[in-house]
Amino acid sequence: MKVFIIAAETKDGFIAKSTEQNSMDWTSSEDKKFFVEKTKEAGVVVMGRKTYDTFGKPLKDRRNIIMTRQDIEIPGVEITNETPEDLISRLESEGVTQLAVCGGAEIYKLFMENGLIDEVFITQENIEFGDGVPLFSPEMRQKLELISSTNLSPNTILLKYGVKK
Repeated sequence: MKVFIIAAETKDGFIAKSTEQNSMDWTSSEDKKFFVEKTKEAGVVVMGRKTYDTFGKPLKDRRNIIMTRQDIEIPGVEITNETPEDLISRLESEGVTQLAVCGGAEIYKLFMENGLIDEVFITQENIEFGDGVPLFSPEMRQKLELISSTNLSPNTILLKYGVKK
C-alpha cells in the first residue's frame, strides 16, 4: 500500500497557529483543490479528531477514518484506536491501495516515526505564523528526497518528497 502525508504549512513551517485552531482559512484555493484531488485519488483518508473538527464533516467521496483514544461516534466516519501498523494491515487486507494521512502533527508523527510513509506532499503557503504547531516535532529525524516542486500559484508551492527508508 502507498501511504502518504498531505499537509499545508506556512513559510516558517507550521500547520496551525495552535493545537486548538479549527480553521484552514489561511490556505489558498489552490491548496484546497490539490487536497481534494489527491485525497479523492487515494480514496481513504486518516486523521486525528482535532483535524477532523477543522473540516467539521466527513470528506465527500472518500472513506474517512479518525484515529482517537476517545469513545465517540460520528455518522459516516470510521473511528479507530488501532496502531498505524494495524490500521494499514487491516486496510491492505480489505484491498485498499492508497492511504492519505491528513494530520494533525501527532498523527503525522505516529506514521512517520514507524517508517510507514512513502511520500510527503507539502503545500507551502506564503504566510508566516511566527510560532504554532510544526509539521513534525523538532526531535524527529527523517531523510526526505525532493521529487518535485510545482508552483500552484505565484504564492503557493507544492513540494513532493520521497521518504528514504
